[in-house]
This record gives sequence, C-alpha cells and structure tokens, in this order.
Amino acid sequence: MGEKEKDLCLYRLEKARTCLASAEILMQSEDYCGAANRSYYAVFHSIRSLLALEGIDFSKHAGVMSHFQKNYVKPGIFEKEYSKILMEAFEVRSESDYDDYYVISKEEVEEQVQNARFFIKGIEKYVKVVVNE
Repeated sequence: MGEKEKDLCLYRLEKARTCLASAEILMQSEDYCGAANRSYYAVFHSIRSLLALEGIDFSKHAGVMSHFQKNYVKPGIFEKEYSKILMEAFEVRSESDYDDYYVISKEEVEEQVQNARFFIKGIEKYVKVVVNE
C-alpha cells in the first residue's frame, strides 16, 4: 500500500466525518430525512476508505456494500453488527430519499446517527492499525 492509497483513505474518512457532522446538524434542525441520508453516506464513505487501501472502487453502492460484506464482515474483521448497520442505513436512506410518503421518527434518526458514529469509529480504529503497519 502506497502513500496515494493512504491519502485517499484518510480523505474518504474525513468525508465520512463531515457527513456525520451534517447528519447531526440536520437532526437538530428536525430534518430527519436529510439526517438519515447523511448518516448513510457517513457509513458509505467510511467503507470506501477501506477500498482505497486496497486500491479498488465500485461504480455502484451495491458493489461497495457487497465487497464490505464479503471481505470484511464474513471473515470476521468486522462484527456482523456492522453489516446490520449498513443494510439498515441503506434501506432507511433509500426510503427517505425516494418514497414520497416515508416518515422517519426522531427516535429512528437518532439511532441512525448513533449507528453511523459507531461505524465510523470502528473503521477509524481498523484504518489506524493498518496504515501504521
């Protein structure tokens, strides 16, 4: 792994943190659909930070998600809880973005934001070890 991969990884982690900060602001201003969207993208970009270390990327969200499941969750690098958070975040984001009548509650969005925070911390911990090897 070269410096280019490390730099891209850290850039994508910062992007994930920015999405999480946006989710928190949107949640506080009661834009729950917006907060759900930003929470999902916080998770998504943190996964893409891992892909940067491998020097790969995918053009579709399904490819990113599938790779994470297959190469990080299935072998036990990350617990199954990460898979559940990812799938739920994707589902909630899709419904809140595309379903005209979808309503997300304050409690649901608080859970999404909390899950995204947990997810990013786990990815950061892993990246810190890998990048410093």
